[in-house]
Amino acid sequence: MAIKPRMKAALIKLYRIIATGSAFALFSGGGLVLSVLVFSIQRLLYADINQRNQAARTAVHYSFKFFVGYMRLVGILRIDLDKLDTIKNAKGQLIIANHPSLIDVVVLISIVRNADCVVKADLWKNPFLKGVVKATGYINNDADPEYFLNQCQQSFARGNNLIVFPEGTRSVPGQPWKFKRGVANIALRTEVDMLPILIDVSPVTLTKGQKWYQVTDRRFTFKMRVLPVYEIKPYLQGDHVTNTVRQLTRDLQAYFNEEKLKHE
Repeated sequence: MAIKPRMKAALIKLYRIIATGSAFALFSGGGLVLSVLVFSIQRLLYADINQRNQAARTAVHYSFKFFVGYMRLVGILRIDLDKLDTIKNAKGQLIIANHPSLIDVVVLISIVRNADCVVKADLWKNPFLKGVVKATGYINNDADPEYFLNQCQQSFARGNNLIVFPEGTRSVPGQPWKFKRGVANIALRTEVDMLPILIDVSPVTLTKGQKWYQVTDRRFTFKMRVLPVYEIKPYLQGDHVTNTVRQLTRDLQAYFNEEKLKHE
């Protein structure tokens, strides 16, 4: 007996909800396992805090790689990447990207080696993730400005790749991107060039205000395009850093919005 199209669609959607729910459960459970077991063992193995942070980041890198693989296996996600070697071989770079979905940082960390991140202060209160951000030494965006920039500088000096989302939060679908000044401050005060990455998630999913169970009708594609390195040398000539930060922020915002139109 053939299944009616409406029933078939309902069954597919049910499967996608279950598969998505299992992925979120895996992610949360993985965070607890890392915090309770893996990081505890690493604290015993490494006396030096920098070595512990690096070991924790490596564990997170491979955990996220496994998580992304699971989403692909169950048919939730398709990955479309270009210039993969550029991302894998990056060292001591400031990686900036737009932020269309909840899993942007997960996919990036699964690819980027020696990934460090600027993360929201709220994650230090999240029961599933606070152990992760503490063990990895990810940088709190709510820290004292001088301490924050010093942490960024030290991270680059150790060869880490610092991932920052200039919007500061997930994008609003259909709206132009609006960048905050944080990434410009980091780039100018550390004098590090930026590696821009353009992310597109289609169909739109896991965006701001969207619940995990509001699944798409089909597997969503995570498309990532690596843009040319954005040099900050032209911006280092100005006398007033505050004005230069504003200008760089405007230029980055315009650049990303223009690239977005080119790739639509």
